[in-house]
Amino acid sequence: MTAEAPAQRSPTQRSRPTRRALLGLAAATVTGAVAGSGCGRAATPPGPARRPRASSGLTVSLPAPTGSHPIGTVDLHLVDRSRPDPLVPSKPYRELMISLWYPAVRRGRHAVAPWMSPRAAADWDRNSAPTLGVAPGTVDWAGIPTHARSAAPVARDAGQLPIVLFAPGDGGTRSLGTTLVEDLASRGHLVLTVDHTYEADQVEFPGGRVERALPLPDELTPQVIADLLVAHQRARVADMTYVLGLLGRLDRGHSPDADGTPLPDGLRGALDLSAIGLLGQSLGGSVAAQLAHDDERVGAAVDLDGGLFGTVARTGLAKPFLLLDREEHHRENEPTWTTFWAASTGWRREVRFADAQHGSFSDLQAILPQLGGHADRAVTAELIGTADPRRSIAAQRAYVTAFFDLHLKHRRTRFFDDADAYPEGTRVVP
Repeated sequence: MTAEAPAQRSPTQRSRPTRRALLGLAAATVTGAVAGSGCGRAATPPGPARRPRASSGLTVSLPAPTGSHPIGTVDLHLVDRSRPDPLVPSKPYRELMISLWYPAVRRGRHAVAPWMSPRAAADWDRNSAPTLGVAPGTVDWAGIPTHARSAAPVARDAGQLPIVLFAPGDGGTRSLGTTLVEDLASRGHLVLTVDHTYEADQVEFPGGRVERALPLPDELTPQVIADLLVAHQRARVADMTYVLGLLGRLDRGHSPDADGTPLPDGLRGALDLSAIGLLGQSLGGSVAAQLAHDDERVGAAVDLDGGLFGTVARTGLAKPFLLLDREEHHRENEPTWTTFWAASTGWRREVRFADAQHGSFSDLQAILPQLGGHADRAVTAELIGTADPRRSIAAQRAYVTAFFDLHLKHRRTRFFDDADAYPEGTRVVP
């Protein structure tokens, strides 16, 4: 994978968090990023995080899902005692937070779930938002609502639910895929989103404990960054394999939550364990491809603008694969996609988005345009480009839904082969 050497920085610039450079290289570009972070600083010491203060910042929203079902969500705390933590080896077990998103019943008075939990949102405001060109206190991050109701019962009239696991970009939290995740849930999928502890900017656990990402090395050469991303991918693949192993337990109605959080009513027997896909952005896209290669339980994978690490870049896939990328970053100029495409034998399509940037394939596409002059315009353009956000989000949802409908639900479509059906600003490359 090609990468530019880091430019010389002033002392002030050197003190700036460096996670964005790492994220950009995950997609073979130095300037594109999913999530900024204070990960160059020390992790939060053990113990309760500070109680977040009430925010008076701007209120922003996410686009409503387009499927016919209302949606529910539940957060689960997982403890994998079969292995030490791969990023903090002194810890004898691996600890994760995940969320389930699913079609839900319309009745009940369940609270609307927030986009990000309160202490995680406070940490994001202090340490992550500034690297996106958004000053602390500008946005009420904890006040961003989703369209899901916490612990609402599963809608059994949705039938058997195909399963999709979502992985964010390196350093990103599971919240950053909510726009696509909610839409899939509203269209009859069970989606599991995963935070990768000590790599994600911040992960809030029950009781208010926040674990931050480990500090990055002082010298981030291209080789150091590539080594970090390989290590992060290895940890993520193990995390996702562990989560895959819990699906049968979920379908039997047994909660894997370490603190006894119950599963939503109606989940038992609702999962289609024969229809499992992966969706990932940036490094998460590489993880999706690698796990589809490694694990026979995974039937299809979507990569949102993520360069590939691991053996899959050389061996390709014999399973369905969808790549969403940018007109300026595609399989002719991204070496890992070039070798992957040539070696793959399964169904595959590439969709190129005009006027997009790396962060366009995350919730930043929905959030940053709402901030106007309250965000650094140059950073916003660097992160999400100049594409119309409504059209970009609608197109991403349309392609991802059509792909999983075709390969998990086995619903025939001409969407990828009929140019008249392509959303504006995109083109499909077989």
